[in-house]
Amino acid sequence: MYLSRIPLDLTKRKTLYALSSPSIFHGAIESSFAGERKRNLWRVDDLAQKKYLLLLSEERPDISSLEEQFSPEEANGVTKDYSPFLSRIERNSMWRFRLCANPIHSVMQDGKRGKKLAYTVETEQLSWLQRQAKKNGFLVSEDSVRVTRKQWYQFNKGNEKRRVRMLLVTYDGVLKVTDRELFVQALTSGIGREKAYGAGLLTLMHVENQ
Repeated sequence: MYLSRIPLDLTKRKTLYALSSPSIFHGAIESSFAGERKRNLWRVDDLAQKKYLLLLSEERPDISSLEEQFSPEEANGVTKDYSPFLSRIERNSMWRFRLCANPIHSVMQDGKRGKKLAYTVETEQLSWLQRQAKKNGFLVSEDSVRVTRKQWYQFNKGNEKRRVRMLLVTYDGVLKVTDRELFVQALTSGIGREKAYGAGLLTLMHVENQ
């Protein structure tokens, strides 16, 4: 696995367009890999008042095209082997985390599960995260997590005329690993839906003095 971080230039028109239409980033990311297409995790991240494109992939990407399209001329992206980090994760370890996800639920139609709708109330969004945590090998205490961003997107899917409307919610907090195997699977495969469009990537930082 490889984790890449590409700085974004907010003075470029294409960058601004991609920030409002995630299908642009999706297409550009897929073009960074040769051969058979595989599902990659990505999201737009804020760090020190700058924006970056984070990309987690099974294969090492060629990020030169992403840099050419979206980065400042004087700034370069970086790609690191993610496997050594994954090997350090242990059961009962605690981490600061960030997750950008698409919290949704199905509503009943004619006695069957039908249309999928976004959770728009913060308490419901936090409850969704708690359920996902239990399924994916970690725990999040209620007082350690907060919703730090919510944003609706509407865009066309690739060259199709089908309109996509989705809500992305960013969570920040502290988690505890309860099942290492399930948790590593969540890190590498993502959590929830709309992974092609910038949702599902869970990233970690050490908790000091744990």
